[in-house]
Amino acid sequence: MIMMNMFLVFLCLIIFILFILVGVAFFTLLERKVLGYIQIR
Repeated sequence: MIMMNMFLVFLCLIIFILFILVGVAFFTLLERKVLGYIQIR
């Protein structure tokens, strides 16, 4: 029971980290696009 609970917490942590990484990558991509548009104008 305790092992299963630890596994679920670990799984949630991995999913949380993945979401953060995807968010940061998306934000960086968006920022580059915005900077590119600013430089073109």
